[in-house]
Amino acid sequence: MALTISARRPVDRAEEILTPEALAFIDQLHRRFAATRGELLKARAVKREDVARTGRLDFLPETRDIREGDWTVAPAPAALQDRRVEMTGPAAPAKMAINALNSGAKVWLADLEDASTPTWSNVIESILNLRDAAAGTLSYTSPEGKEYTLRTDAPLAVVVARPRGWHMSERHLLIDGEHTVGALVDFGLHFFHTARQLLENGHGPYYYLPKMESHLEARLWNEIFVFAQDYLGIPQGTIRATVLIETIPAAFEMDEILYELRDHASGLNAGRWDYLFSIIKYFRDAGPRFVLPDRATVAMTAPFMRAYTELLVKTCHHRGAFAMGGMAAVIPNRREPEVTAQAFEKVRADKTREANDGFDGSWVAHPDLVPVCRDVFDAVLGERPNQLDKQRPEVSVTADQLLDVASADGTVTEAGLRLNLYVAVAYTAVWISGNGAVAIHNLMEDAATAEISRSQVWQQIRNHVVLADTGRTVTRELVSGILAEETERLRGEVGEDAFAKHYLPASKLIGDICLSEDYTDFLTTPAYELVG
Repeated sequence: MALTISARRPVDRAEEILTPEALAFIDQLHRRFAATRGELLKARAVKREDVARTGRLDFLPETRDIREGDWTVAPAPAALQDRRVEMTGPAAPAKMAINALNSGAKVWLADLEDASTPTWSNVIESILNLRDAAAGTLSYTSPEGKEYTLRTDAPLAVVVARPRGWHMSERHLLIDGEHTVGALVDFGLHFFHTARQLLENGHGPYYYLPKMESHLEARLWNEIFVFAQDYLGIPQGTIRATVLIETIPAAFEMDEILYELRDHASGLNAGRWDYLFSIIKYFRDAGPRFVLPDRATVAMTAPFMRAYTELLVKTCHHRGAFAMGGMAAVIPNRREPEVTAQAFEKVRADKTREANDGFDGSWVAHPDLVPVCRDVFDAVLGERPNQLDKQRPEVSVTADQLLDVASADGTVTEAGLRLNLYVAVAYTAVWISGNGAVAIHNLMEDAATAEISRSQVWQQIRNHVVLADTGRTVTRELVSGILAEETERLRGEVGEDAFAKHYLPASKLIGDICLSEDYTDFLTTPAYELVG
């Protein structure tokens, strides 16, 4: 096989992961499935062009039989029956992985996607940490001598790994001179090195699947799972996948996505931030009725977001699958206890709404939020591990309700525009430095929030939005001026070395994609070219 590794610098212990046997498996995955992935990405563009002409999405008439059929997904394994609190975060560095496993959460979403920059060292270290965690040997000693080890006094969180979305390539691993598919590399290395050990542990190879836009993309994942289980001689149905419904076209295909994965499906997740990003991206040129107010003011109680989450719960429970709630991104600030207490109350209210709506669990981004989320779901679940029995037959959601973006309260302000540009530059700078999970203003930001921020700016320019607080119209000239001001503000906050190395190129990139006539589908694609 013509497989080459193009990393500029060697990665410590990489030989433990990049074994000939593991690379042969990656080679097989690439040759069997990469071409189909390419065709599905082309199909995304074709469908988006149709939406640009019509301003409409709807439930698929050709899959009505699936939506109206009487079927369920395979019963969940014991390790995934109780998912009331899920901790999210990158799988590297080891300290963060250990803290997540020890957090007291039922599940750890080990993120190789939005919370992780795909440097080659991050890719390899993430797989090493997940392999060592499965073996029970993961540990870390800080430069100061502090030791981090896996707890033995209580259960560790069950690992559910999230590979990259279909759109991301892996430039460090080439087959016949062609970049490999990031999702296949992440899944392939993790599955190859952990599947058997996880089964011995009473768990299994469990995955979160991000950013899908159609049931045909779910079908491809199912075909990959079938092949992978046969390849390693593992029983079919061992793999379990939870799909993030974080794109607007996927919201119209929830039943179909579960159906395609029904032997391997365990649930759907309401990926709220990417979902908002997807709405902006999909309807960016469909006129002012699709212009969202300031990001911070878009609440989950907005009618179009309620339609999305209630449909998700109803669909999941009708099919015997778990409905997982969205991210609580608050980061405690011990220097501002009153601010943190207010933020925690907002999280508690958000999780209470989810639990009462029928969600089986929800996400948090910091260990301190685990007990907050757990207390809320304990109060609703009691001794039950989940609430699959809450069927929600009264819910009936139409296409118009899912697309009623104008129902969101709030306005577009210059303060919101400034914050969007600040966050987009600050996040991108840290991302290209190698860290995909970034604390900004007491919130854990990942790629999704940066995507919303820069997409809103692009859309506001195109629609000549008038800012409610200043009366100014959003133009390229206005955005250029505010971007320069916010970039200078960041210069004063981060120091000259970091500014020159990461923040200045990040600002240029954000300026280029916000001011371009053409829309960039994913910020991380051009940002990947800036990663060392």
